[in-house]
Amino acid sequence: MENAIEKHTIAVLVDNEPGVLARVIGLFSGRGYNIESLTVAEVNNADHLSRITLVTSGTRMIIEQIKAQLGRLVPVHRVHDLTDEGPSVERELALVKVAGTGDKRIEALRLADIFKAKVVDATLTSFVFELTGTTSQVDDFVGLMTQLGLVEASRTGVVAMSKGPAAF
Repeated sequence: MENAIEKHTIAVLVDNEPGVLARVIGLFSGRGYNIESLTVAEVNNADHLSRITLVTSGTRMIIEQIKAQLGRLVPVHRVHDLTDEGPSVERELALVKVAGTGDKRIEALRLADIFKAKVVDATLTSFVFELTGTTSQVDDFVGLMTQLGLVEASRTGVVAMSKGPAAF
């Protein structure tokens, strides 16, 4: 089991300054690690801090190596492996454009209702749906819409935080 590939969501608190994201990405690309999802946003304007949430996969040893190397970067304040540190909440936002008429259009609206997707744009021949959920829920919705006339999809990547009262 030591060589089993695991997917981990890692949150990194960094200085919000030019070049920080490039340094973090460089750590991954320089060692051949893959980033499956990446989101970045400023979370504390007064202290100029940003939060990078990334999803990566590898063996337990590789994940530990990634966390250690991230922690050594100068602009990094904290590294949290949300997968290992207890319960967390993960969500992803997607915009999904579906074109179709007749029964396919009705079915797309029905499925959107089941997935609690909102219609954010509609024409006589297409819809743009907004969906927020887990990565697997978004995958499922996109998969179903592919059969009904998916034109394109745009996804934010995973955002996540630990459950409970403790702050990052």
